[in-house]
Amino acid sequence: MLSHEDVWAAIDALARINGMSVSALARGAGLDPTAFNKSKRRSADGRPRWPSTESLSRVLEATGCTLGEFETLASGRSDAPALNDARSVPLIGFAQAGDGGYFDDAGFPAGFGWDTVELPARASGQSYALKVQGDSMLPLYRDGDTLIVEPQASLRAGDRVVVRTCEGEIMAKILKRFGPDRVELLSLNPEHPDRSFSRSEIEWAARIVWASQ
Repeated sequence: MLSHEDVWAAIDALARINGMSVSALARGAGLDPTAFNKSKRRSADGRPRWPSTESLSRVLEATGCTLGEFETLASGRSDAPALNDARSVPLIGFAQAGDGGYFDDAGFPAGFGWDTVELPARASGQSYALKVQGDSMLPLYRDGDTLIVEPQASLRAGDRVVVRTCEGEIMAKILKRFGPDRVELLSLNPEHPDRSFSRSEIEWAARIVWASQ
């Protein structure tokens, strides 16, 4: 059975293996950057605080670490796997992504013209990278940042997503609602408006699972 210290030690190890701080690990998993800080691991009266199941799930998905590998890290066994094997994923700029021919109907990479980028953490075989262009995603993502997108990841309210409309407009937003009839999106930059579409206007939506900044 894993102890409170074991679980937090595994999170620390996962951050270290992927060459980042625990704050960067939390941010890359779509969590508050302070979620894994040392000060958050115990309450004011000294009682242990455990990371939520959702937090762990997001971290595992973002880093490509399996539950079994995480347990190995938590146990401190010497057979802990090397999780930082780099892999290449297709890379394209946002402006270029709005043109036709780069994605199939489900939002997976297709066609020609893709560059590649090496990731410090493993990704699924369907992941790809989009390079941010412009200021529409400030303050969360800056011009030149790379977003890792996973088309197969399930979507839920609050997720950061990349959406492509049937007219070829591509944008990164926060998902407010993904209903059978309407899709509602919140802008990351308050200077840019929120957006609302009918489902028939959306070609695909994919979850952002990692950001390289």
